Formats: sequence, C-alpha cells, structure tokens
Amino acid sequence: MDAALSVATQNAADVAPPLVVLVGNPNTGKTTLFNRLTGQNARVGNYPGVTVERRRGLIELTHHTGDASTIEIVDVPGTYSLAARSAEEQIALNAALGFCGNPRPDLAVVVVDAGQLLRNLYLVLQLAELEVPILIVLNMIDEVAHNAPAPDAIARLFRAPVVCTNARKGDGIAELRAALAAALLDPPRPAADVRYPPAVVRDADEVAQALPAGWRLDARRDRALALWALTSIEPHDELREIDPQLRQACLAVVARDHRDLDGEVIGARYAFLDANAPLLHTSPDPHPRKHALSERIDRILLHPLLGLPLFLLLMLVVFQALFSWADPAIRLVEHATAWLQTQLVDLLPAGVITDLLIEGAIGGVGNVLVFLPQIVLLFLFIGLLEDSGYMARVAFLVDRLMRSLGLHGRAFVPMLSGFACAVPAILATRTMERQRDRLLTLMVIPLMTCSARLPVYTLIIAALFPPTHAFGLPVQGLLMVAMYVFSIIVTLTAAALLGRTLIRGVRVPLILELPPYRMPTASSIGRMVVDRASTFVREAGTVILACTIVLWALLYFPRMPQAPDLAPGSAAHRTAALEHSFGGRLGHALEPALRPLGFDWKIGVGIIGAFVAREVFVSTMGIIYGVGDDEKDVQPLRDRIRRERRADGTPVYTPLVGLSLMVFFALACQCMSTLAVTHRETRSWRWPAFMFAYMTSLAWVVSFAVYQGGRLLGF
Repeated sequence: MDAALSVATQNAADVAPPLVVLVGNPNTGKTTLFNRLTGQNARVGNYPGVTVERRRGLIELTHHTGDASTIEIVDVPGTYSLAARSAEEQIALNAALGFCGNPRPDLAVVVVDAGQLLRNLYLVLQLAELEVPILIVLNMIDEVAHNAPAPDAIARLFRAPVVCTNARKGDGIAELRAALAAALLDPPRPAADVRYPPAVVRDADEVAQALPAGWRLDARRDRALALWALTSIEPHDELREIDPQLRQACLAVVARDHRDLDGEVIGARYAFLDANAPLLHTSPDPHPRKHALSERIDRILLHPLLGLPLFLLLMLVVFQALFSWADPAIRLVEHATAWLQTQLVDLLPAGVITDLLIEGAIGGVGNVLVFLPQIVLLFLFIGLLEDSGYMARVAFLVDRLMRSLGLHGRAFVPMLSGFACAVPAILATRTMERQRDRLLTLMVIPLMTCSARLPVYTLIIAALFPPTHAFGLPVQGLLMVAMYVFSIIVTLTAAALLGRTLIRGVRVPLILELPPYRMPTASSIGRMVVDRASTFVREAGTVILACTIVLWALLYFPRMPQAPDLAPGSAAHRTAALEHSFGGRLGHALEPALRPLGFDWKIGVGIIGAFVAREVFVSTMGIIYGVGDDEKDVQPLRDRIRRERRADGTPVYTPLVGLSLMVFFALACQCMSTLAVTHRETRSWRWPAFMFAYMTSLAWVVSFAVYQGGRLLGF
C-alpha cells in the first residue's frame, strides 16, 4: 500500500508544472517582463496566509531537445531586500524558499535594473547565499548602452546564468525563454563568498541552531537563514509563523551584544559587491552617472518652491481636458441614450415593463455610461504620469509634508491609488511595514477623490457652472482641481488628527527610488485603460443596473391613484407620484436632516442609492427626473437639473447647492465595497463602523458650513 501511495504521489507531482517565481526590486520592469512572458494567460490569486494578491500565468517552453513543456510563473511583489519586518514583506522569502504554505519553486528569475546594477545585485546576493536556483535578467539594457553590465562577469561571480532584455520592446525575450528551459533542465547552483565579521558569523551560527527542522538544509544556507532572522526579527515586527524558539534566540543575541547587526551584515555584503564592481561593467567606471537628462529635469520638477505648483498646474490641465476633450463623446452618449428611449416609447406598448426598460434600465445605466469617456481619459493621464516616472517624484515632493502630519511616506502610493478607487488603494496598504501606518493610511484613503465621484462632480459642474473663465482660467477645470485639492487637504488633516489621537505608533522613514524618466509604453497604458474602462462598463451593466432597477421600483411603486385636479403626465402629476412612492416617502423622512445642507428629498433618495456605489447617484437622479415622463423629447440629465424649479419658481439647484453637494460627496463614506474591504483588512467591524461614522459626520458638518456660510454671504 505504501508503494501504491508513493506511485500516486509521484504521478501527482509529475502532473504539476514546474514553478518559476519572478522576483526583483520595484521599478525594474518586472511586471512588464511578466506580461511579455505570459501574454493573456495571467491569473490572480492570494499568497498563502496573507491577502496580498499575486499574478500567475502559464507559458509554453521548447527545450533544446525539441520537447515542449508548460511552466507556471508567479509574480512576487517587488522588494529591495529579503530582510522584512512585516508579514507582507516576508512574502519574497517565503515564495523563493517555499516556506509557510508556498510551493517550493524550481527556479527564481531575478529581474535587475541594468542601470542600478550594484543595488539590484544585493537581492541576487541574498538569494545566492540561500542557494536558491536563480536566473539573472539584466533588464532595461537599452538605457545603459554607454556602460553596459558585463553578463559573463556577473554569471561567474554568482555562478548563475544571465540574460539581457528590454522588456518594454520585447528584446531578449526569446533568449530568456531559452535560458528558462535550460535552467529548469539543469538548475543552477549559485553561491556568493561574502566575508562577514567573526562576531556576525558566531551570532549567525548560534541562531542557526534554533532554526526549525523544516528550514535546515546545510551549514551555508542555515547561516544565511540565520542572518535573515537576525536582520528581520525584532520586538515590534509583524512577521507570521516564526518559530518561538527562533524568535527568542534572535532577540537574545540582539539584547546581549548591543551591536548594529543590520549595519554589519549590509556593510559586508556591499563591500563584496563594491570589491567586484570594476569587473561587472564594460566601462572602467563602476558607478556611471545614469540618466543625466532625468537629473536636469528633476532640478525643475523637484524644486522645493516650484515642484508642487507645477504639479497643481499639470492637474489643472488634466482636469480641464476631462471636460473639453470628453465633452463631444459625452454628448454623443447622451443623445444616443435619449434617442433610444424615444424610439422605444414609439415601439413598445405603455406599461410597467416598458417603463422599467426605458426609465430604469436604459435611463439609469445610460446616465452612468455617459461618463465613460472621462473615465478613459482620467486613467490615460494617470497611466502616462506613472509610466513616465513622474508620480514617484510627486511622492518625493509630498513626503516631508506627510511625515510632519504623521503619515509614512509610503502612504502616498496607496493614497494616490485612491484617486482611482479606494478598494485597491486599501489593498495596497498591505506592503507598508508597520500595522500603525497601515491602519492610519487605510482610515483616510476613502477621503481621496476616487473615480466614482467623478461622474457626480462632472454632472454638478456641467449643470450648474457655465464654461466661463476666472482670472484667465476655466472655471469648470478650476472647480474640479479644487475638489481634488480639497480632498487631499482633508485627508492629510484627518491623518494628522487620527495619528496623534486614536492611531499612535512609531514612525519609520521612507525609502524611495526615483526611476529615470521614460517614454510611456503604449501597450501597458492601453492595457490598463482598457481594464479600468471594462470594469466600469461591467459595473454599469451588473451592479449599477441591479441597483437602478431596485431604485426605479422604489420610485415607481406604489402607484398613485389618479387625482382629478392633476393632468396625467403633467409635471405636477409626476412630482406627486414620486412623493407617493416608497422612495419618495423615504426621501421625505430624511429631508429634515438634509434641508440644512440645501438638499431636498430627491437628493436624499440619490444619496441613499449612492451608498451602494457613488455612481448610482447619477443614475438615481436620472430615474427621478425620468419616472412617469411621457414626453418624447427626452433631455439630458444635466439639462433637467438645470431647469428644476420649486413651487415658487426659484431654482432647486444653485451653484451653492451644487458646491454643498460636491463637498458632501467628497467626505461621506458612500461605498459598501470600501467598508467591506476595510472589514477584511482589519478583521474587525469596529474600524469600518468608525470609518462610516466619522466620515458621514464630517460630511454633514462641512456641507452645513458651506451652505449656511454661503447663504450668510449672500450667495
């Protein structure tokens, strides 16, 4: 029976494809290389034990024998070093060695920025010490033609194969695939002869005795693992699944010696790299000046006085473009939606089903899809700024301000992602080193102006603020920039208050690499824009469609008996029918709390619908101003809002009401998905409840101040 079980196990192992992990520093082109290798076969999953997403793909390789095989490749989050003090940073080690539930890889492909050779080789050195079979990829080789690395010398130094690539253009991919096939057939046995101080060796050998039995292999790798433990385990780390005996041994060594172990270990490794640096380049200068043009540009864009104003000016141009460039496409979608509704009015018989189709489905979803052109433009601009390397400069510019407010510099990246969507931005906080920094950033990210707010802002600005100029600048673009700047100011202020009260802790410095400026890659930006746009369309066709149908039903039922003094189909009849509906009654119940903000019961219904997704506010308002409308001349929603009047003839929507409404949407936590992902990340309902409470209260108070203050000033 044991023999049969052994055969079955062997057969199962034979079926599993070889596993290759893709590791490297951030900004080395690792993701671009992953996309080049996998094409459209990428899949997303989670690393065992943690909720950090990983990408996986299957690729076909042809060996020199002519045989073909399928391998699985996994993209590991970028890391500068294997030393870690958070669970998320521990992923690279676990993925490379097969610890903590990860399958042990057959090969690690280490992507190295050819222009930052020595710093990138530090990670290669760590993997070589751990005896992980590695294949070194010198990427972006085209950027260092004046002083290219010497692949043969690097291969001899680490006893591992080396391939040169330019992943952005696809150069060297064929050679990489061939090297992959060869390395899987004959795995490399890398090594690195680093000379550590005798005291470090003694401490490492002592800690090695406390390594778990499943981690131990041979004396050299055990010492390397002990060095990892000594530089990672500390009293306040957040590492998971660390053997208590190993933790106790590391803390005992650190407490006994009172030495800078980190400095000694890192210094010895860089001394090894520096000693070999002259051999690793084709030029005699081992430290060539790279990207002189980038340095000249940075003198302007990173100027302490000019940097932030230039960034704000760029954002003004971007947001004004969202109006001027996208307006023709927006009007096309508006007219197409209105035309389709008009045609169906003529073709279909009157009744509930027809009203559901025309007013609920087409009207609701159409009023959201109208903003697709702006969503596409927004992510196009974001992609260009990220791919060019400019966004890293903005992080550098705001780091000092963020540190003064209690935020970690790394918080800028997830906060910047919050401009797109709070959900992936919250997930991006997993890579932050400290739980305190992660929680603080997570609590303020929903205050950033996400793309879901963009349709609301656009609707209000386009409807209530004419395309005029102030101080020579377009008012609509200025308002959009102002809303984004407002969200940033509120976010930083909230972080400063929370960081000094409820969420205190030790701060750690920011380590950030400024990549050189590069020409954006059309394929990667196009893929990102298409992905974001398709997500928006899918939500419009699924979640938003379902929500708008439910809201349509709430605003349609129960039907009001015909009143003799109200002409069927008249504006008064439609208003009375809305007020009689379930949604109208709910809106009237909320109106006393919303009236001080300048909102009527119809806006209250829209706010309720927006809790599912902020974009639903637009479709809800489209339903409210379309339910029971028998007119064939269907007009765009912004025109209807502009024409809405009270019984006394005064406009319901004024610029002051619009500003109050935008402020409310900027601050209120109207997103169930955000609350759900916050619950998943904090493993508690306490923090999502706190987030909803403080953001909703803040939204009401600030909106009240804006509206009532504006009225006192005569607006």
